[in-house]
Amino acid sequence: MKIYINKVSENWVVDRFREEWYLHNKNISTKNFFASDLIWLISPWTFKKGLLKLLRDKKLIYSIYHIEDDSKQNSLDGIKKIDKFVTGYHTISLKTKLQLEKVTNKKVFYIPFWIDPTIWFEIEDKSTLFKKYNLDPNNFFVGSFQRDSLASNSEKPKLIKGPDIFLENVIELSKIHNNLEVILTGRKRNYLINQLKKNNIKFKYFEMATQSEINELYNCLNLYIISSRIEGGPQAIAECGVTNTPLVSTDVGMAKEFMNPVSIYDEDSFTESKPDNEFLRKKVNSLEIPTGFEEFYKMFNSI
Repeated sequence: MKIYINKVSENWVVDRFREEWYLHNKNISTKNFFASDLIWLISPWTFKKGLLKLLRDKKLIYSIYHIEDDSKQNSLDGIKKIDKFVTGYHTISLKTKLQLEKVTNKKVFYIPFWIDPTIWFEIEDKSTLFKKYNLDPNNFFVGSFQRDSLASNSEKPKLIKGPDIFLENVIELSKIHNNLEVILTGRKRNYLINQLKKNNIKFKYFEMATQSEINELYNCLNLYIISSRIEGGPQAIAECGVTNTPLVSTDVGMAKEFMNPVSIYDEDSFTESKPDNEFLRKKVNSLEIPTGFEEFYKMFNSI
């Protein structure tokens, strides 16, 4: 069987997964659409629906990361429309799996993405990192490495990512840690940057950080906060696990499957949540390459 994965070209995490799959699985993969036996739509929103008829003679795995009520592509009604073309669905959280099973009789596979331990790992020499990024080692560093603003208006928050919740969290933390400083990476951080300035919260922003730099910045943190209302993964859960970064999260995506319940908070219990690095690290071990590919092999062989 030869597997083809559709292109993303959005400079997003799924681009990386496609590259890593082809790098490590050359013997069962092809970049020639027509030479493939199985199509994996790892980013179905980039695939033109008019081309679905070309897939009638091929097996099709369709990845759905989370379901939004206002998204035609990822709404339950939208999924019903493409269901006849799909051999099986792939999701990275049990929450989405349960939602999908309400609208399809096709197989739904829950498999979190793998993580490459040569990219994401713990760095013990923190002092060198603090010097490199001009960080005061006496500060309490809180991280957020995902977008927080709307694509249509970068001044407004993308509410499913919960930047307003993150802001409330760091304001509460700043009452405990007067040396608190926020570390931001990635594009479309306008909303949080403006709000941090308004609230006199210190921050540093590394917009175009590379994967290597993001790994180093994880290693500088005292706490990483996931504050989303809706998520697929997020992959930050696995990245924090292998970098040994203290993490707390809202109950989104795969958080319950990988994190100690004491590390999961709601909007009213943030200050009660506590990181549990050891618990998280043990859980994400199974996602490291090459072990992290094994459940995907099983999925492809079972359809």
